[in-house]
Amino acid sequence: MRRDHWKLVNDSLDPETQFTEIYRNVVMYEFPWDMNQALSFALFRTYAVPGIGRLLDQTGEFTGAVQKRYDDTAILLEQPFRLGFDHPQGRAAVRRINQMHRAYDIPDHEFRYVLSTFVVVPKRWLDDYGKRPLTPTELRASVNYYRTLGRHMNIPDIPETYDDFARLMDDYEAEHFAFDEGARRVADATLQLMLTFHPRPAARGVEVFSRALMDPPLRAAFRYAAPHPLVERASRGALKVRGLALRAFPARTRAQTVQDLKWIRSYPDGYDVERMGTFPAGCPVPHPVDARADVGESGSSIPPAAT
Repeated sequence: MRRDHWKLVNDSLDPETQFTEIYRNVVMYEFPWDMNQALSFALFRTYAVPGIGRLLDQTGEFTGAVQKRYDDTAILLEQPFRLGFDHPQGRAAVRRINQMHRAYDIPDHEFRYVLSTFVVVPKRWLDDYGKRPLTPTELRASVNYYRTLGRHMNIPDIPETYDDFARLMDDYEAEHFAFDEGARRVADATLQLMLTFHPRPAARGVEVFSRALMDPPLRAAFRYAAPHPLVERASRGALKVRGLALRAFPARTRAQTVQDLKWIRSYPDGYDVERMGTFPAGCPVPHPVDARADVGESGSSIPPAAT
């Protein structure tokens, strides 16, 4: 298969109507490792917003059950682009996401910010470290995919273009990034989980490597020490070399799913999307609970809290 097979396929599709197929090809065929890393970093940087990181800490889910929360997030987010928004399992995944979020008093501006990271961070990652950048068609498809996901989540005032998303993310982080002890605990727990994805002797190196890939505002928000400049350049340089080397490889012929990743460990015997995630009886933090908390995307009731 030609090295540029998926680029040619994606550019032959319409990003206004076939954006889910294009995005699926990007994530599951053309850039599976890069997109997994980029989306993981996208979620990680949202913890640097105190309102987000503090809530995750107060729920205890991203510190006490971080492996399962990591797995649930990855699997639930995969369903709509793997199967489609209209597929029963795609709808069930979005409904589960909405049910969990509606149990808490989360402002719309935080939802918009998180959505923006899913669009902007992968594009910038591929610009820096990928075997090639996204084509304009692929980038527009990514924008349309997340605009559609945002509409399914009832997020208002979603940006219309990539530049709008990038401006929103950069401005929001400049205004909101700040240190919070709870957010730092969530970041630490997530980093510790990531270290378990690699052999134990490599753990220290992976931790330094991860900090080397963080931009200064993100490190500052968590009060993480900056690695030596030589380490930072070497870490980023290694990823650039990897991207260049991948240009010599043929296109993938088999899709990579989240379940294929060795660090997804919570469901060795398969999973039921309807039973994934949390079923909070109420918001554990001192905010008024959203009146919509007991209603799912399609009006279905949230199951009772797990015991």
